[in-house]
Amino acid sequence: MDFGYNYEEEIEVLEEVEIVDTKNLVVFNDDFNTFDHVIKTLVKVCRHSVEQAEQCAWIIHYNGKCTVKTGTLIDLKPMKEAICEAGIDARVL
Repeated sequence: MDFGYNYEEEIEVLEEVEIVDTKNLVVFNDDFNTFDHVIKTLVKVCRHSVEQAEQCAWIIHYNGKCTVKTGTLIDLKPMKEAICEAGIDARVL
């Protein structure tokens, strides 16, 4: 019985996959930086939208820390340095 369905042979394709060691850029809470300063820094350094930076600031405030960016060490290290230069505690983990 033919239902008008064409069966095609499946071909297995093997692809080379590059393994990338991803890291997290984590910002920590403190008692002296204002929400406004943290938000402006995240917008400038991490290219967050204002809304995304505000959400991160609230997470930092309530949880003590927040992963603000994920990527390779090469990409995150300059961002971490810029955040730290702004007086905000940040680490690549």
